Amino acid sequence: MELLEAIKTRRSVRRFRSDQISEQTIRELLEVAVWAPSGMNVQPWVFAVVQNRELLHHLSEQAKARLLNKIEEIPVLERYSRLMSNPKFNIFYGAPTLVLIYGDTGSPTFRLDCSLAAQNLMLAAWDRGIGSCWIGFAHFVCDTPKVKRILNVPSGHELVASIILGYPAKVSSKSRRNAPRIVGWEK
Repeated sequence: MELLEAIKTRRSVRRFRSDQISEQTIRELLEVAVWAPSGMNVQPWVFAVVQNRELLHHLSEQAKARLLNKIEEIPVLERYSRLMSNPKFNIFYGAPTLVLIYGDTGSPTFRLDCSLAAQNLMLAAWDRGIGSCWIGFAHFVCDTPKVKRILNVPSGHELVASIILGYPAKVSSKSRRNAPRIVGWEK
């Protein structure tokens, strides 16, 4: 797949087949992820991979409960209360793999750098026919000290990106993008 085709056709996938992605393929995707640019070439990222379905289910349930407990504190979350209360809803949409990208908070650009690594990961996955989706709800649980201990995340690292991966059962149709809004151009 050509780069521009991958960029223009990649979609967030939320329906997956049950087959697992091989360890070798995940390692190859992470190798591509680390080729992202980083401020001062610090490369502040570390990765945690979760393919254990029981742990994925547990993390989903924990995230849903934490989100529901934060509604009063963060009112915009109210619109998700019904979804998070649904026992059948899984924040990871049944994906067989979750890749968590944590950044070293000692780097002033760790959030940007890790986001670039996430983009590389998602485009490389799509190039191999693997769907992905950035799951913001995972922050409610995957950045907690308990989960970071389980996943051996070094101290001083913060979760930046939670990317689910899997072979798509369904891919969304074409998406429309607005033209670039150029608000300034000094010559």
